[in-house]
Amino acid sequence: MPDANAPFADTADATPPAAARKRPKPGERRIQILQTLASMLEQPGGERITTAALAARLEVSEAALYRHFASKAQMFEGLIDFIEETVFTLINQIVEREPAGGEAAAARIATMLVQFAEKNPGMARVMVGDALVLENERLQLRMNQLFDKVEAALKQCLRDSATAQASVTPTVDAQVRAATVTAFVAGRLQRFARSGFKRLPSEHLEPALQVMLG
Repeated sequence: MPDANAPFADTADATPPAAARKRPKPGERRIQILQTLASMLEQPGGERITTAALAARLEVSEAALYRHFASKAQMFEGLIDFIEETVFTLINQIVEREPAGGEAAAARIATMLVQFAEKNPGMARVMVGDALVLENERLQLRMNQLFDKVEAALKQCLRDSATAQASVTPTVDAQVRAATVTAFVAGRLQRFARSGFKRLPSEHLEPALQVMLG
């Protein structure tokens, strides 16, 4: 089960002790590459990561990286796959626990996103596009789509609430509030990344959500 607090948590036991096997299996090496890339992205104000720098950190050749990933873009896609799987699995769990939707479910979704980014700074840089500058444009497109899907999930929660409260325009009301919450979360993540991870996105989070969601 994905954990918002630990990147690649389900792979923690993937690599056995060096004494048991010196070379990791192909699948394990892929995980190591992605873990190292995520770790390098956690360096505040870090420069654009090159495959040469990544290979040096792993103490392997660049050719060794390309035996597991066709390109650096594919490595970033591996990180995005993890983000998507974790975020939407957790959103589905929140929705299942709050079948009536409403402001409580929307607040939990926003809080989950903020907590995920705060615990995984490297992933936060990917989510806001900071780490994707000068990379393949399809990577930024995927992150844009992720936030579009988050907004759609928030809209559904808030539409159910607006309908229950007999709003004259439930769809419009829900769309406005969902867009506002999504923009707020994205802004918090961007500030977190650009402050060198000093301005925590969870700062005064609960009262801020109360202002937006009531």
